[in-house]
Amino acid sequence: MSNLCVFDHPLIQHKLSVLRDEKTSVKEFRELISEISMLMCFEVTRNLALEEVDVQTPVAVAKCRRLAGKKLAVVPILRAGLGMVDGMVNMIPNVKVGHIGLFRDPETLEPVKYYFKMPPDIGERDVIVVDPMLATGGSASAAVTFLKEAGAKSIRLMDIIAAPEGVERMQKDHPDVDIYVAALDDHLNDHGYIVPGLGDAGDRIFGTK
Repeated sequence: MSNLCVFDHPLIQHKLSVLRDEKTSVKEFRELISEISMLMCFEVTRNLALEEVDVQTPVAVAKCRRLAGKKLAVVPILRAGLGMVDGMVNMIPNVKVGHIGLFRDPETLEPVKYYFKMPPDIGERDVIVVDPMLATGGSASAAVTFLKEAGAKSIRLMDIIAAPEGVERMQKDHPDVDIYVAALDDHLNDHGYIVPGLGDAGDRIFGTK
């Protein structure tokens, strides 16, 4: 799984243990999703290009480095992906945010796009697709396909928990997309839930069932 990065940072792993707990409240769950997203953002953006600039300090001119090249876009997959946006925006305040809404056709079982709104220059941006769970990989694969059709060329996928089945689907459909996760779990159960997972991320973020 050469294009898969699993974070082992102690802070991420600690917060993930609380996130999984069925006793964690909606309020704390939301906060943890945002905090983990912020921590993961450091590594997901590690290889962004930099350029040298001169900065006048109160004492002298400092040789500094700033982000160069392409601009960034964060694209949550609705609805659970919304829970990760604030953490990303806190780290990258100027980032543009697109949205992808998908539902599964009851007959074909294939993802269908019902909402797609991107920055007009999406083709010029480094795109980070965010969704707490990578289960079967169907929604993530479809989202990346739609982004490529819209002109996006540089795409990364960031999930908090992934199943091997979802990773394999993404690597098969989009081998050019790097995948970043906080945990690679064991398998999917008969209902398509990640085991051990954390249940339905969307329901736990928004307090629904």
